[in-house]
Amino acid sequence: MMDVNRETHNRETQKPNTAVSDTWPANDNQRQPLSFGRSVFPEGAVARIFKPSRSVMTSGTPRTKGWQLVFERRSAPFIEPLMGYTGSTDTLPQVELEFPTLESAIRYAERQGLTYRVQRRVNKPAAKQRTRPRTYRPHAFSDSTLLRLGLAARQESYGQALGAGLQTHDGPATWPSPADVVRDRTLTLQAKRTILMNWAWTEYLIDRAINEGMPENNRPSRLHEVEQALLDLERNVERRDLQPTINRDAA
Repeated sequence: MMDVNRETHNRETQKPNTAVSDTWPANDNQRQPLSFGRSVFPEGAVARIFKPSRSVMTSGTPRTKGWQLVFERRSAPFIEPLMGYTGSTDTLPQVELEFPTLESAIRYAERQGLTYRVQRRVNKPAAKQRTRPRTYRPHAFSDSTLLRLGLAARQESYGQALGAGLQTHDGPATWPSPADVVRDRTLTLQAKRTILMNWAWTEYLIDRAINEGMPENNRPSRLHEVEQALLDLERNVERRDLQPTINRDAA
């Protein structure tokens, strides 16, 4: 985005010892107007000189290489009571003059003895792009998956597992199937949760790519298989938690 630097050049009355006629107000540079007759614009007209920007409605760039001179509105618009149109007694804002350079637009305004404002677009220094650390797996996917599988009560446990940094295991390359992760006795419960949820995320991306017509590695998604392993894992945890109670009741 660009700021606008505005420079205003006002009409000023000349000193008594100057040779400029009172009918010719001068700009702030105190130079005599260059025109040889009266200005074609009314007294009090204020011009605005600017470089047009490209329209946001098109990618084209016509009428953006030169400069334009337009006039400030001298009276407020009004609503026409019969038809509701917006009207005005000031027709000067309808005048739009184009110039190839800023200097030519300024020379014209000074020849006409106009008070004028120059709007320059100032480029802001480009902000340094901040590189955000890439999260390994989105927790939002984990929460939505657990909710869909009826395991919403485990969201906090999976959040802790995913945040523990246990992302060093590559599921498909290490275990033939998600069920093997559940049966692996060398893994902690937290590691199993992390591996299966990361595996589910990978299969979800493959499933989405297939649905969009972009097969991933020419193989079908195993998302359903991973979700079934998640259900089996949590059922085993529930049975393990209930086992002491069952043994106590049996005794």
